[in-house]
Amino acid sequence: RHPLATFFHLFFRVSAIVTYLFCDWFSNSFVACFVTILLLLSFDFWSVKNVTGRLLVGLRWWNQIDEDGKSHWVFEAKRVPAVAASTEAEARIFWLGLIICPVIWTTFLFSTLFSLKLKWLALVIAGISLQTANLYGYIHCKLGGQKSISRVTSRLFGTADVPKRQSRRISEDGTEEHGKTGTR
Repeated sequence: RHPLATFFHLFFRVSAIVTYLFCDWFSNSFVACFVTILLLLSFDFWSVKNVTGRLLVGLRWWNQIDEDGKSHWVFEAKRVPAVAASTEAEARIFWLGLIICPVIWTTFLFSTLFSLKLKWLALVIAGISLQTANLYGYIHCKLGGQKSISRVTSRLFGTADVPKRQSRRISEDGTEEHGKTGTR
């Protein structure tokens, strides 16, 4: 249903990784390589957060600041009654790309440290940060916000469910929003 979104979901991610691996072969300029990879990572972060997550799996997340200056994270999951086969394939591509790429960037972190190519360390940390931020946001969306995550962790570790203030909205288009309200 969304071949263009699926393409760009993988294009920026794979392009950043391939450019990181082979940039030294094509250019002697560290700055040009650094900026190119950082732009690809930024394009990937923006497209996944704002476009492909919503189109491929019906999930969105964002942060908003209220009048008091407090930060509120909002996690949104669209309720879809039936999933078509093509949508299921797109969802698999979305989640595989979202999970595998931070693992690859973490591998780059260790290879950068062990090979003592410390000039690349800032770029690799930026890659890990941007990739895991999207992964973290979409996991929150998938599990239904902080309340569901605390239930899952309490089941795993056998601890009591700590109550947290939650806001849950269902908008006109049938989407359900979860957001943590209040302060830490």
